[in-house]
Amino acid sequence: MAIKQISVFVENRMGTLVEITKTLAAADVDIRALSLADTTDFGILRLIVNDPERAIKAVKDAGFTANVTEVIGVLIEDKPGGFSRAIESITNAGISVEYAYAFITPNIGDAYVIVRVEDNEKAEAALKKAGVKVVEQSEIISI
Repeated sequence: MAIKQISVFVENRMGTLVEITKTLAAADVDIRALSLADTTDFGILRLIVNDPERAIKAVKDAGFTANVTEVIGVLIEDKPGGFSRAIESITNAGISVEYAYAFITPNIGDAYVIVRVEDNEKAEAALKKAGVKVVEQSEIISI
């Protein structure tokens, strides 16, 4: 049930984020979630979008370096401890979490978390065993 995440390597200069988001808009790609991490010279823009294939083509055609990474989407309760419960189930299964980012849903009381781990299948099994809902790409796209 992995979700396709687009990672775009971004030169750390003014206007680059605008270029990327305009490129995606022109390709009729809708951003569902994003995370931007930077260093001194470059950043990584991680995106969950409605059409990963169209997005990757658009940003590559615009000259950006990008790739697709499979991540896990998790639906958690939007309350203290909701995220901790999900991450604890992954950690207790001996799986390392590389990064995570969250976004809210239209449903009050819920939130989504995107998680990158070293073993998606094992992490999904641990989450399900703990009663945490793993979501599919189609659910994220339909937001």
